[in-house]
Amino acid sequence: MPWVCDDAVMPTYVAFLRAINLGPRNKYPMAELRAALASAGFTDVATHIQTGNVRLTTPARSVARLTERLEAVVAADRGFPLDVVVLTPAELAAAAAEGEVRLAAVAADVGEGQVHGQYVTFLRDLPEPAAVERLDAFVEPERARLSVVDRAVHLTLLEGYQQTRLDNNRIEKVLGVRGTNRNLTVVRRL
Repeated sequence: MPWVCDDAVMPTYVAFLRAINLGPRNKYPMAELRAALASAGFTDVATHIQTGNVRLTTPARSVARLTERLEAVVAADRGFPLDVVVLTPAELAAAAAEGEVRLAAVAADVGEGQVHGQYVTFLRDLPEPAAVERLDAFVEPERARLSVVDRAVHLTLLEGYQQTRLDNNRIEKVLGVRGTNRNLTVVRRL
């Protein structure tokens, strides 16, 4: 729900920071992230778990400019660059709903006990159709099912994540678009 101030609606966004708190790399405690964003003028800042899932409000209307600003704030605060993907609540809700549809369809096709995970890679930009076709060539139907809807890549795994050729790095490389992935459980909660 947008935050209302002085009769002006401030939009809410969800930002996903890529590759933080993975082992010893890119440590960013969520309390420090919230403080940095609040100091930069963002309001209603909240985080979910330790993987850089942030809800915030801002008068910004351009997702591209907001993404750049968030990346600048993070780099200034931490001293290292991080990619950020920003979604509107409507985009996040649509991705969660699509993830549920994809998960149910694959489970109905192969049997519910055969599904080992459902992931969504959120992309910074829309991928080119030719790139999506190239990505389809990496799909091994006995290991995974994949679909790209707008800026979300839905990946249903029939084997463990380590067995797929479709991890986040491969998806980014083939599509030529930066992104970050989350499992469907996290997407549902957000």
